[in-house]
Amino acid sequence: MQKQETGFEGLLILQPKTYTDERGSFHESWNIDTFKKLNLNITFVQDNQSTSHRNVLRGLHFQHPPYTQGKLVRVTRGKALDVVVDLREQSKTYKKHFKIELCSKKGTMLWIPTGFAHGFVALEDNTVFQYKCDGLYTPSAEDCLLWNDSEIAIDWTVKNPIISAKDSEGKTISALKNIFE
Repeated sequence: MQKQETGFEGLLILQPKTYTDERGSFHESWNIDTFKKLNLNITFVQDNQSTSHRNVLRGLHFQHPPYTQGKLVRVTRGKALDVVVDLREQSKTYKKHFKIELCSKKGTMLWIPTGFAHGFVALEDNTVFQYKCDGLYTPSAEDCLLWNDSEIAIDWTVKNPIISAKDSEGKTISALKNIFE
């Protein structure tokens, strides 16, 4: 597995080695020893999966301390534009966003540490998105950064995304202060 820095502290692109032959392909998406060799000593406690139609936008979600969640995310069917926003006020990348296209064919994964809001838009029908989380889902701690906050100006690459009522009522980044100090 290869680890690639992103320019955002702690945010990493992980590329598993894929083996392909006439039957198809195989890759190992998570192995405790491999992750330890990459200095990623993460204990996962919850796995999540969503299936989305094309142009469905989910996010930008996060949980407040002490119930934070780091996430290892990947697409196992289809394709998605994955986006994170740095909410750590002491970070040099505070209020900046990072985006990457994840697809089932490449197997690329993104490690999103605590302190980021996370979302994605499905670029194909029946896109399956999987998350391995290092913290449990805690409804009372969940929050949402507004997906189209003009201060962040994310180009989601789709016109008229399909958004839940809950996500359409997210907060602007200027309203989210002192969360991850």
